[in-house]
Amino acid sequence: MIRGKPDEDDYWNSSKFKAFTFDDEDDDFTRLKESKRAVNSIRSLVEEEDEEDDVEKVSWSGEPVGSISWSVKETESSIRSTGEVRDQSFPKIHTAPSLPKNSSGYSLSSLFKGKAKTGSFQSFSESFGDPSIRNYAPELRKPKSEYKDYVSDWTPEETVKRMQQGKVYSLEKFHSLQDKLLLLDEAVNAHDGNVITAVLIYLKKSLSKEILFRELITREIALRHYIHYLKEIGEQKLLVELFKSLDRTEDMALMQYRDHLNIRDENKRRDFLKNCLSLPFSPDDATHVQDHYTLLERQIIIEANDKQVESSGQADIFKKYPRKASILNMPIITTLYYSCFYHYGESDGTFSSPANIRKTFRISDKQFLLTCLGARAKLKAWFDVDALFTTKNWLGYTKKRSPIGFHRIVDILQKNNAPVQVLQDYVNLVEDAEQKISLAQKYKCHDVIINTYRDLKDRQQLIVYRGKVERGSSEYRKIEEILSNSQIRWKN
Repeated sequence: MIRGKPDEDDYWNSSKFKAFTFDDEDDDFTRLKESKRAVNSIRSLVEEEDEEDDVEKVSWSGEPVGSISWSVKETESSIRSTGEVRDQSFPKIHTAPSLPKNSSGYSLSSLFKGKAKTGSFQSFSESFGDPSIRNYAPELRKPKSEYKDYVSDWTPEETVKRMQQGKVYSLEKFHSLQDKLLLLDEAVNAHDGNVITAVLIYLKKSLSKEILFRELITREIALRHYIHYLKEIGEQKLLVELFKSLDRTEDMALMQYRDHLNIRDENKRRDFLKNCLSLPFSPDDATHVQDHYTLLERQIIIEANDKQVESSGQADIFKKYPRKASILNMPIITTLYYSCFYHYGESDGTFSSPANIRKTFRISDKQFLLTCLGARAKLKAWFDVDALFTTKNWLGYTKKRSPIGFHRIVDILQKNNAPVQVLQDYVNLVEDAEQKISLAQKYKCHDVIINTYRDLKDRQQLIVYRGKVERGSSEYRKIEEILSNSQIRWKN
């Protein structure tokens, strides 16, 4: 449809869209503000999404939205855009507040942005003017001296102090031998065993063992810590090499001897101990190793023989008291007890004889007596118990003697449920009168108490004790006979 010129003018004048004129500056400025409000409304929508996504966003120039530089540039751009619109005759529509540049919205770095209650965008300058909103300055870079914990240019002294304080430290920067030895000396001077051990572990990894051994010779404290550390971690071979380089042959021999603990097979352990006999032990240690080898060799023989006898049922002792455990690798006293229990009375020429074991391993009289007494009392062999203490003089008279006190023998017999008559015989052998009466009262040996008060000529104590026994009993009648004996001169 073709309009005439008047109609066309009316159309343009009546339309809500107006044509661009070079003279209408105020209208352009008004439209520019409306465009900015539209952009801000879009930004508020983007802001809501930004709060949900919690993702930091950047502008088209690559700067984080909300940073100081971004806010300053935004402010300058806004001022420059406004000035140009008002000053220039031809108002250019700038894109400083345009949607593409600011469409990234807010982010976690919005510490430098103001935010109104309605959710609308506030500029950097406006946010400073709002007293209800706090703006925080960025954390300034720490002084270089405070970054000491994150570098490793520490001296040996500083490194040791950090190790003592539990701070981060590094030993890898100490490359030269001189630096490593200075570090070790500082650790020793600090008198901290944990620090010394930590430094030694690093030196063990970073130095050859020949160099480390050579330097430890002149550092006794560090050497002791290193030896203890190797023992704890079980480095037996390295310990032997260390002792050998230090010319400590006895310690080297003992370390090699300790390897027998790792051998389970008895025959292999016996062979290993036999080889150890040639090592340079001290005189006392050499005797110990020799006894160990001899004992294990004898135990193997006894174990094989007794196992065969027990399985065949030839000996009554094994039927009545079956063996509960093997004798292999048992201590010497346990072996002696086993021999006194199962092989008592055998001739001295046999390996299992108690007398042979006593002689071979130089067992003392006290130790032999206590061990043998425990074994024979367990079997209720009271005749054998008496034989242990009975001796004859050159005239043929017998007397009971003991290298230990008879009060200890009484206790052992009582623990093995010895009869009262047996207990009374050995309580009577106690020399101290008060101790004798105490033991007799403890184990109810009435005859011992009555005879002791009679020998002490203590009439009053005898009368008191008469009230403790049953009237009409043999003990009561015996006390009556003693009290009526006119030949006794009582002391009270």
